[in-house]
Amino acid sequence: MTENRMVYLTHAPVELYKVLKFENLAASGGEAKHMISRGLVRVNGQVETRKRKKILPGDVIEIDNICLDVCMGD
Repeated sequence: MTENRMVYLTHAPVELYKVLKFENLAASGGEAKHMISRGLVRVNGQVETRKRKKILPGDVIEIDNICLDVCMGD
């Protein structure tokens, strides 16, 4: 079963590894970068291996059984 979460950005763009870290999907930035480089993360349906990929509102990040819908917040 997939868990869907909303991620609210206060500014954009944000680097992919930072989103994983702040959403507690990785214990540290280093762990997040390792997960990305191993091909475990998808952005908008495509495997993403760029650690500093810029994430914008409207992007969808998938890792394991978690789907993050990125939008702009206050």
